[in-house]
Amino acid sequence: MANDNLSTYRSKRDFQKTAEPSGEKQIARSNRRRFVIQKHDATRLHYDLRLELDGVFKSWAVTKGPSLDPHDKRLAVEVEDHPLDYGDFEGTIPKGQYGGGTVMLWDRGYWEPEGKKSPEQALAKGDFKFTLEGERLHGSFVLVRMRNDRDGGKRTNWLLIKHHDAFSVEADGAAVLEENDTSVASGRTMDTIAAGKGRKPKPFMIKGGDIKSDAVWDSNHGLAAEDGKVEARADRTPKTAGSVDLPDFIAPQLCQTLERPPAGEGWIHEIKFDGYRIQMRILDGEVTLKTRKGLDWTGKYPEIAEAASALPDAIIDGEICALDDHGAPDFAALQAAISEGKTGDLVYFAFDLLYEGGEDLRSLPVVERKARLQSLLSDAGDDPRLGFVEHFETGGDAVLRSACKLSLEGIVSKQSDAPYQSGRTESWAKSKCRAGHEVVIGAYAKTNGKFRSLLVGVYRGDHFVYVGRVGTGYGAKKVETLLPKLQALEAAKSPFTGIGAPKKEAEVTWVKPKLVAEIEFAGWTADGIVRQAAFKGLREDKPAREVKAERPAKPAETDVPEPLAEVMAKPTRRKGAKAEVMGVMISNPDKPLWQDANDGRPVTKEELGRYYEAVGSWMIAHIEGRPCSIIRTPDGLGGEQFFQRHAMPGTSNLLELVKVFGDKKPYLQIDRVEGLAAVAQIGAVELHPWNCEPHKPEVPGRLVFDLDPGPDVPFSTVVSAAREMRDRLDALGLVSFCKTTGGKGVHVVTPLAINKRKPLSWAEAKGFAHDVCQQMARDNPDLYLIKMTKSLRNGRIFLDYLRNDRMATAVAPLSPRARPGATVSMPLTWTQVKSDLDPKRFTIRTVPALLSKSSAWEDYCDGQRPLEQAIKRLGKALSAA
Repeated sequence: MANDNLSTYRSKRDFQKTAEPSGEKQIARSNRRRFVIQKHDATRLHYDLRLELDGVFKSWAVTKGPSLDPHDKRLAVEVEDHPLDYGDFEGTIPKGQYGGGTVMLWDRGYWEPEGKKSPEQALAKGDFKFTLEGERLHGSFVLVRMRNDRDGGKRTNWLLIKHHDAFSVEADGAAVLEENDTSVASGRTMDTIAAGKGRKPKPFMIKGGDIKSDAVWDSNHGLAAEDGKVEARADRTPKTAGSVDLPDFIAPQLCQTLERPPAGEGWIHEIKFDGYRIQMRILDGEVTLKTRKGLDWTGKYPEIAEAASALPDAIIDGEICALDDHGAPDFAALQAAISEGKTGDLVYFAFDLLYEGGEDLRSLPVVERKARLQSLLSDAGDDPRLGFVEHFETGGDAVLRSACKLSLEGIVSKQSDAPYQSGRTESWAKSKCRAGHEVVIGAYAKTNGKFRSLLVGVYRGDHFVYVGRVGTGYGAKKVETLLPKLQALEAAKSPFTGIGAPKKEAEVTWVKPKLVAEIEFAGWTADGIVRQAAFKGLREDKPAREVKAERPAKPAETDVPEPLAEVMAKPTRRKGAKAEVMGVMISNPDKPLWQDANDGRPVTKEELGRYYEAVGSWMIAHIEGRPCSIIRTPDGLGGEQFFQRHAMPGTSNLLELVKVFGDKKPYLQIDRVEGLAAVAQIGAVELHPWNCEPHKPEVPGRLVFDLDPGPDVPFSTVVSAAREMRDRLDALGLVSFCKTTGGKGVHVVTPLAINKRKPLSWAEAKGFAHDVCQQMARDNPDLYLIKMTKSLRNGRIFLDYLRNDRMATAVAPLSPRARPGATVSMPLTWTQVKSDLDPKRFTIRTVPALLSKSSAWEDYCDGQRPLEQAIKRLGKALSAA
């Protein structure tokens, strides 16, 4: 039957001239239906969709490529059936041959039919629904035969349409094509394939043995190999083999978690890398990279696979990492590199050698295996993408303390004479110093339809126990990637069990506990809840059931080798020594920045850092994603002040650098709580972010009305003005919040809901703010004015609407001020905004305790309202006046 179906395919090709498979080879069937999508640059660029059915690939040429937007209807021209081994074809069809041009394996995986009809019946009817489970495309699609082709006309045109589901997008559905421009099989671009360069494509789900050609889908290799089987030889441990015969995959050895490293001799200690555990298999120059669960991730790291192809036959255990500017592993950067396809700078850190050639090394002591690994890597040259993990034989506590001082995740300790044993053992132990953790997502929360936070837990035995909310660390790209995965796992009941499980709230959606997230946090509360948790990324390499509560290590202060006593110095630092705040070293920590905080005691540089640490989890939500100017007083208020908008040479890697339209120099942006410690280190005493929507500098995200009193205006009058402004905004349908400025005025702030299809311009936001202030000044000209002229401000309040322009800033909530008394811009509840309010009581020293008891701005996100409706209401009011 299949041979009959391929007669048209064969009649169009000369297999003496083209490398395409002829289809003569008998291909065993898989227990799942396969699909491939090949990017094909022939007469015109298009994408070939191929679905396995009845022993062949049913095929369609999709002219513009698939789209994830259900509103897009892509023309799909049905073409001749193709043989199954075509699913591994990648290369160039010679000019003059049918379909001449470059072919790339753009996606591949499995598909399932939808509905009660068989695939054959659905195709005959012209309404063919199916689900794809690929590396790039997921979810439900439909092929609909166009009306003029339903009566058996010459043309067989269909429309390929994405169904609405967790994997669909409402706009720019073709972005998936632009964002993924390399082969899933070889990592090559179209140009590299056309030039005949780069690593050859790796067959999908290959199970071992030699790779003889680019297309090896037969009964023993490739997709035709039966899914899910693990060859028995993967568990064999022969000392030597007559010929190189490597297992496909060896279950990795795992660590137990200890509060402190093992004491005594007989242990070696390695740095714990913050990345993805990957097992590397090299056979005849072909490299396979697999996760700890055996998933093939070679296509995610093409550059590392290419670098390792020069190594001799071996199986290596290691970790793939991204490094920050200081050479330290950065998990967030690793996530970004993978999602953006920018993996060229990633590094594979090798720490164990399981096979060398055909020799099984697992029974050897780890120190011997590492010695052979180091020799193997050094013989292969000095490629920066391949690194060797050194180890230390000194006391584990000292190594851990050094790792913590370098802001690393922790260390791994290994018994020096122990063999390699799959599974969790006592001969490997990890001790963590950074407050990082893996958690399982059990729910997510929205506010006014916008994603806000994750509710997470860990496993304790068979119980899934709630450990808190993760409320920060979400950039726009992270949410776009995360939300569809959450929606696909939505559940009707809470997955959390036991005492303390959260109750159902409005806009909280339960999900099946399957997604593992990496977080950073400030520690545990007494009742086991994470404090100040920030999202770093998803861990696709770790099963949810393995996630259990871990406590950071507590290195002992005793039994430390004498030569390392300085590394193990007590937390009580010497005078003049640097202080550590959130992993940032603060130089000159005792330098006074303020003469006092209205209490007669100077406020030091270290205290500024400690203040930012105390309020950072609250503050970060109001500055994250926005360009931020800073005022620096490196020598204190009595010295020179600097207003800094742009990044300076040597800017900390904890700070983001962002480009804005019209300015060649990058702006500073603080997206991490630790970034606050970094600006404290350079004496930043004031933070002034833009008022834009986070990560969208061209879109207004809030309005700030600055009520700035002239001389002789009592603060009780300013309070009355703030309440009047609140009432005026309320009448226009806007919700407002109040804070002191840290000086003699107040800010009234209103958060905006954004129209994604047509967001407001800065000119519209500024115009609205002007009109509100102008109307208020006209109604009471003796008290208010909107001109900055100082000579007119005696006894009146300047209503400053100019904070609402594109590059204008306003002091951040909780930001200190470069003013006597170390005052702070304090967020308030409206019940606090009363005539006896004293803004001087809010200082660096008083605010942390006051904030812990305050409910101010808790419902800030709930207050987002569209400005468009308020503009219309104001226009009607002004017309009627």
